[in-house]
Amino acid sequence: MPLTDETLARAEELIARYPERRSALLPILFLLQAEDGYVSPAGVSQAAGLLGLTKAEVGAVATFYTMFRRRPVGRYVVSVCRTLSCQLRGSREIADALAERLGTPLGGTDESGMVTVEEVECLAACDGAPVMQVNTENYERLTTGQALGLVEALLRDEVPPPTFSAEGSVTEPSAAALHWRLAGLGEPPERLRGRRPEKAGPDQREQPGGEAQ
Repeated sequence: MPLTDETLARAEELIARYPERRSALLPILFLLQAEDGYVSPAGVSQAAGLLGLTKAEVGAVATFYTMFRRRPVGRYVVSVCRTLSCQLRGSREIADALAERLGTPLGGTDESGMVTVEEVECLAACDGAPVMQVNTENYERLTTGQALGLVEALLRDEVPPPTFSAEGSVTEPSAAALHWRLAGLGEPPERLRGRRPEKAGPDQREQPGGEAQ
């Protein structure tokens, strides 16, 4: 099962914050995603058992929200805004260039398993168009060349500072660390902060739409 005895104890901490066990479903899904890299069938089953839900109920929530993945993602998730302000400023060209460089369709992960690239709806930073995010931190007013340079750095496991680094913004060192924080457990353990992804096989790469093949 995705959650070990250690992380099951942390899961119980999360569950104790709610009046009913089932109310902790979203943070438990984030915790599962931090541990496994995605919400696996085994994770769905484990969450159902923990919370007194059916697997269908857990699966319905996991497939409704786009922040939950049904296939593993890379260490770095690069999200390119595709709504109007960003499209007018060249985001479509950026997304296509990144997909071509990584050798994967949008929504997929490169062969090394380091970088997932996707298009997303509005990132609420229209004045900074075109906008990209890396593990939810903004990189704004990018040219196609700058976006490609950013991805090249990520492939070398280097994280350039985000646009608002001067105001304290820090890009999470891995998607796993980000999901640990989103679960509500605070500072992620070092094993998640520094975890390098395993090489993704064709049957494990995130596919467009995040659905299983």
